[in-house]
Amino acid sequence: MIEPPAMVINTVLSVMAYEYSPEKLSVYLSDDAGSELTFHALLEASRFAKSWIPFCKKFKVEPRSPAAYFKEECIGPKDGLQAAEWEKTKSLYTEMENRINDVVKFGKVSENIRQQHRGFLEWNRATTSQDHQAILHILIDGRDKNAIDDEGFTLPTLVYMAREKRPYRHHNFKAGAMNSLLRVSSEISNGAVILNVDCDMYSNNSETVKDALCFFMDEEKGHEIAYVQLPQLFNNITKNDIYGSSLALGFKVDFHGLDGYGGPPYVGSGCFHRRDSLCGKQFNETCKAAIQVKDWNMEASVSTLEERAKSFITCTYEDNTEWGKEVSLLFHLC
Repeated sequence: MIEPPAMVINTVLSVMAYEYSPEKLSVYLSDDAGSELTFHALLEASRFAKSWIPFCKKFKVEPRSPAAYFKEECIGPKDGLQAAEWEKTKSLYTEMENRINDVVKFGKVSENIRQQHRGFLEWNRATTSQDHQAILHILIDGRDKNAIDDEGFTLPTLVYMAREKRPYRHHNFKAGAMNSLLRVSSEISNGAVILNVDCDMYSNNSETVKDALCFFMDEEKGHEIAYVQLPQLFNNITKNDIYGSSLALGFKVDFHGLDGYGGPPYVGSGCFHRRDSLCGKQFNETCKAAIQVKDWNMEASVSTLEERAKSFITCTYEDNTEWGKEVSLLFHLC
């Protein structure tokens, strides 16, 4: 566990609440540490999402990270329906956050909590962050007619993933995790566009998906675009930013100067990729911007999907393949 679980779920909830069709939205959490504390936090978030998502959409809440929103709106509306729902939702969030932090302080998940989900059986005393089997659980199945929020609307699919780690196998860091996510998501939801967000960040604009799709689907230039990335913003920066923490030089100056050289490099977070571009497909004039929506595997059960997807995140899956060479990502560390 690197990022605090309470921080991680705020990232997750901020993208689950996008102004976008939930039937077309799937959220995957890649937990490279394979921590039961993070799994517990995501399980809590999957329940809180039933209240948080309709609250956000009903009252046009921004940002949709609950921690960031309640920090900015610390007092809340004074009267009316929104005031009542604000108090209720904040109370639910505070209670959830306290439960998550209590488990973190204790250092392990109690037996009572373990009985709430079969996923906790994946962890035992021998499990460590660098030595554990592949773990994958679908916490919300968007195909399930019972997977609905408090207003009766469909919830986005939510998946927990921890790729297999062994001390004697190199894991290729973040690139390896993203390659695993690419394979797993192709089996479960297979969306044409993929957003990557680091777990210590959150989305501060609920319309972001639509903005990115406007570029991909542009009739004139969409076929030339492999990815759309958004600048990263940071809190608590000093007035004069003498350490360059805002990354203003890169995002506001350097990247604009790279337009004539194939565009700026991928910055690692807040980026929408075409799935096909990561899988080696070359786009040209004959491949215009229409994004092909592929059908889900509607017939396979959750357990079947989990077992299939789990086979894609073993240590040996990429052996003697083009993964990390011709297909997907490979990060070079200097």
